[in-house]
Amino acid sequence: MEFVQHKPQRGVKLQPLDEIDGFQVRPGYYNRDGATAAQNGVSFTIHSRGATKCTLLLFRPQETEPFAKLEYPESYCIGNTYSMLVFGLNIEEFEYAFQLDGPYDKAKGKLFNKDNVLLDPYAKAVTGQRNWGERPENGENFVYHARVVENNFDWGKIKQLETPLEDLVIYEMHVRGFTKDESSGVTAKGTYEGLRQKIPYLKDLGVNAVELMPIFEFDEMEDARVVDGEQLYNYWGYNTVCFFAPNTGYSSVVEHNHEGDELKQLIYELKENGIEVILDVVFNHTAEGNDDGPCFSFKGIDNDIYYILTPDGNYYNFSGCGNALNGNHPMTRRFIIDCLRYWVTEYRVDGFRFDLASILTRDQKGEPMAEPPIIQEIAYDSILGKVKLIAEAWDAMGLYQVGSFPAFRRWAEWNGRYRDDMRRFLKGDEGLAGTAVTRITGSKDLYDPRMRGESASVNFLTCHDGFTLYDLYSYNVKHNEKNGWDNTDGDNNGNSWNCGTEGETDDPQIEGLRRRMVKNAFVTLMCSRGPAMFYAGDEFCNTQFGNNNAYCQDNRVSWLDWNRLEEYGEIHDFFRYMIAFRKKHPVVRKSMGRSQCGFPEISLHNGYPWNGRTDYECRLIGIMYAGRNEEDTMDDIVFYGMNTYWNPLDLQLPTLPEGRKWKVCVNTFVAYEDGKDIEEETEFQYGTMLKIPPRTAVVLVAE
Repeated sequence: MEFVQHKPQRGVKLQPLDEIDGFQVRPGYYNRDGATAAQNGVSFTIHSRGATKCTLLLFRPQETEPFAKLEYPESYCIGNTYSMLVFGLNIEEFEYAFQLDGPYDKAKGKLFNKDNVLLDPYAKAVTGQRNWGERPENGENFVYHARVVENNFDWGKIKQLETPLEDLVIYEMHVRGFTKDESSGVTAKGTYEGLRQKIPYLKDLGVNAVELMPIFEFDEMEDARVVDGEQLYNYWGYNTVCFFAPNTGYSSVVEHNHEGDELKQLIYELKENGIEVILDVVFNHTAEGNDDGPCFSFKGIDNDIYYILTPDGNYYNFSGCGNALNGNHPMTRRFIIDCLRYWVTEYRVDGFRFDLASILTRDQKGEPMAEPPIIQEIAYDSILGKVKLIAEAWDAMGLYQVGSFPAFRRWAEWNGRYRDDMRRFLKGDEGLAGTAVTRITGSKDLYDPRMRGESASVNFLTCHDGFTLYDLYSYNVKHNEKNGWDNTDGDNNGNSWNCGTEGETDDPQIEGLRRRMVKNAFVTLMCSRGPAMFYAGDEFCNTQFGNNNAYCQDNRVSWLDWNRLEEYGEIHDFFRYMIAFRKKHPVVRKSMGRSQCGFPEISLHNGYPWNGRTDYECRLIGIMYAGRNEEDTMDDIVFYGMNTYWNPLDLQLPTLPEGRKWKVCVNTFVAYEDGKDIEEETEFQYGTMLKIPPRTAVVLVAE
């Protein structure tokens, strides 16, 4: 028998093998999921374990009926992967989707329907989402289509910044809300470009990382409604439609087939200015919701694989949003890793904050796992090897893993215990002095430095979820009436204090106290061990008018009011000063080598030198950090003192080595003025005795 060996010739274009619905086709690129533009066509690849047939749909832009239906021949399927190269397609002239046929058995989680139009999970751009707050013209008949994207952004020689996590001051923000208000002064309000125009502001403030709330394509019109004449949306974006596609509603220009370029330019210029980019990612659920939700992607591809289902085929709702992704199934794991790699390589992001990350520790029955495969794979992946990994270590159904999240020596956590304990301590609650010391010095009760290092605890007092820092000291209770749920939504345990009057006031004493409380909180955050994070606008006392769950408020409730930057200029300058102080004295955020003077790395001086005891009524703490400076030329000694009591208290400072003396750098009782010598406003009674005013923080350094 004579065998004929087929050898591809170099430089020869791939040739069609079949014709389907008028198009020349051949098997495509099986190892490249989604749509891949080739020299003379486009390859379309999708995989499904349960499907029996696959059809590619091609649409003219903005049309609802396909101009071509290309059913994949059986020979174009290898394993569970369908791949077809379609010749003669111009990526600017079509949109695409899929239809999958297969068994329908609700009890077994099989939801195949050959008539459902399905969005490619690997789509790099989603159509119909361009104009924020607008429903597509076809309304209820709207289905998602994908568009092929040409990734040719030139990153040049730019490299990842790789700032150590413990050195980060993270600024959490909502892309739209940051500049949407008229007061922002940018020319492209509420967009990536608007944020880009604010980079000089961020650099001047001193933050070295921004954490962007969800920027994957989401549907702000999900559950859109009108309450008291105000249009409400799914504003925050925690309802992902497509994980590989940037939200086109945040782009200031139409970017057909180049979706993401404006976002990439933003990231490029942030990096050029020394600011890392961390994305808030939602791998715990999708916008397909529960049984009543739409079927536009995973449900119609492999519902029983991508979601955690009950024994009768319903959806576990660990997210509080209708469904939960089955993150530890091998196929879902691969999808998540592919997605993270894509954002690191194509968008050069520096890290990820994983929303409700504890869901990713659950197995296919919803039970928590000691060593979840997906958490481990992310930790050890070669492309993700140096990006920041931050877990929101809880979920909506009571799984709380702060301090116990499976870290594999890579993962950090939003330290919710820091937030809750420090809020209570700073407003003067009794019995928390000892706990406060533990939180400020790195929460070693939660994060063993030998196992987790010094960067496991991401410390924060405010974030998108809850009160702003100004509202934390302006409201005793939440005021979420405008959300339309009779004020039943949102956290009921915000540990806030209104300083004597609920809401806005003209009383100068209350307003002065609120400003001091804001400064106390930020001083404490900047003097705490571990990476620090605060919410955008806190630096100029932005308010949400007491709303602590502004997820639906696309209006002045959530938009930053930049007019307050002038009104609260002293607070802004104080924040800038404290960020610079933290950078100047790394001993407050990490170990810097043993001091030559013999002082311990961390020591306590609660009221008088070397006193580490706290009783139930203790409201005065003193923490001294000691180590070498960054140049290793001398000892760096920093003292943080906090009086949360409503009367002044005496604090005796430890005696310094000969030739050194204490200098007061911060006294929150005194209005901050740039360049002003705070020491002149601080009363030393004698020697090292310092009288701390009521509800006041002080910071001193050894000169």
